[in-house]
Amino acid sequence: MNVTIELPSDMETDLIAQACGRGLDLPRYIEHVLREQIPVRAGSDLTPAERAAAWRESSRDLPHTPPLSENAISREKMYGDRGR
Repeated sequence: MNVTIELPSDMETDLIAQACGRGLDLPRYIEHVLREQIPVRAGSDLTPAERAAAWRESSRDLPHTPPLSENAISREKMYGDRGR
């Protein structure tokens, strides 16, 4: 399905910048944003394998990011001196 949307130039500029920040072109980024906003249908008849396939498809074009190091997610790194 194709949809044409007239956007103000400032909104278009912002969307392009956000898309570039995620390593996507504008149409893929807008599709990603819309997929995030559409609620999952309650009582969906998808099997776990179908849900997994749908998730993989929706995240296919997102840039790969390496996992955080153990140090980056340590309690001390997150909270510092708070809570001691």
